[in-house]
Amino acid sequence: MAINDEVRRLARKWAGGTGWPKRLEWLEINGIRGWTQQRLTFSFPIIAIAGENGSGKSTLLQAAACVYRPEGSGERTLFPSEFFPDTAWDELRDAAIRYGYMQGSQHLEGHIRKPTTRWLGHGERPTRPVEYLDLSRITPVGSRVGYARIAKTKHSEKSAQALEVQQVKRLSGILGRNYDSARMALSDIDDAREVPIISQRSTEYSGFHQGSGEMMATELLQADLPKYGLVLIDEIESSLHPRAQRRLIRDLAEQCRQREFQAVISTHSPYVLEELPPEARIYILETQGTKKIIPGVSPEFALTKMDDDVHPECDLYVEDAAAKVLLAELLSYHGKEVFPRCTIVPYGTANVGYALGQMVAHHRFPRPSLVFLDGDTDEGEGCINLPGGDAPERVVFSSLRTRSPKWGDIWSRVARDLSAVDDACTNATALPDHHDWIKFAANQLMCGGDTLWQAMCAEWVKHLDPTEAARIVQPIEDNLLS
Repeated sequence: MAINDEVRRLARKWAGGTGWPKRLEWLEINGIRGWTQQRLTFSFPIIAIAGENGSGKSTLLQAAACVYRPEGSGERTLFPSEFFPDTAWDELRDAAIRYGYMQGSQHLEGHIRKPTTRWLGHGERPTRPVEYLDLSRITPVGSRVGYARIAKTKHSEKSAQALEVQQVKRLSGILGRNYDSARMALSDIDDAREVPIISQRSTEYSGFHQGSGEMMATELLQADLPKYGLVLIDEIESSLHPRAQRRLIRDLAEQCRQREFQAVISTHSPYVLEELPPEARIYILETQGTKKIIPGVSPEFALTKMDDDVHPECDLYVEDAAAKVLLAELLSYHGKEVFPRCTIVPYGTANVGYALGQMVAHHRFPRPSLVFLDGDTDEGEGCINLPGGDAPERVVFSSLRTRSPKWGDIWSRVARDLSAVDDACTNATALPDHHDWIKFAANQLMCGGDTLWQAMCAEWVKHLDPTEAARIVQPIEDNLLS
């Protein structure tokens, strides 16, 4: 899916290097909840961290919250002892949080540590506004501590903080409904517990009667998104349907661009990941008790690793959807016996492939796995390059264009005239970016890009050199037999 306009605008501003005078550049955790100095690098103003429950997403957000101390006396100070306390069952020793940060043009490092019983280094932390939104925000109002008294006792509204007109507009945009107003209200029997109140079609209703998505979005939008600050949101998609999740990320990107804060969010949602570029996506992969931070993953890779609905015998990882179709057609023609026993997962950027290849080489996956790189990518440990020595689109288009008969039987596969196929595919190769070739040719032929690309790959594999085909199929067979 193409990156949305708001995220594209944010990316352009970030790449310009003129904003964000305060940046958290990297974070390392040691001795806390299974972390052993793995480094998380923040290479985009919004970073989405995905992973299974218990993989360490919340730990990363909590550690990031401890990096800074507040700038003003009225702001809340966050301490690591709040997030990582000693209890009757847990005792932290030799724990540390190391971080790299930028202030102006300076690149600096710091750390807080707990060698024995106390955390040290609080005073040396840099200053910056921090807003940390944990999962308490998704608890229904009626189930929160102390709120039952408000619901059961006769009372009236004592005061309220209204959301600004622009905030109400944003709420309406995210949820796809028109709201007249919204506010956070206090009752005359409790001046500490706020209740969200929203108005729609001139009818008001409180958080006790709102849907969980409405309540969560209202409270999220009234939270402070401090200029130049650090915003941390745990499970940002909670209680929101897919369209609302996408709109929320676009809204966050707009606010991030305007206010130049950094946002670090955790998620289980492919819809959230699809809205962000590869450099904004992080996956925490835990195998054999060891955590590995993998940047640049695809939404498909993240969803596959978090879902056990499919149970293949062998996982095959490829860079993108084009490579997936190419490998699938190759196996359907040259590896009929192994194809049904495998699943093919796009992983994203080549750097992800190199990281996965190292895990294959060191036997870190629980079941047979192979990693494939595009033919135009440098070889990597534990990786296999796809045939052709170039990107899949260039390999297939070039081969079919020079073959006799030209373009083979693609015309019959897509039910179009041979001349139309020739014109569309030939003109597509004139575009400088090969990633655009399939879409361009498919539009010219008025058919789906998936349909055209599968037809092209199916035609291409029929004439693939058997030695090249065996170079792909044989390692899969060997892994299934091992």
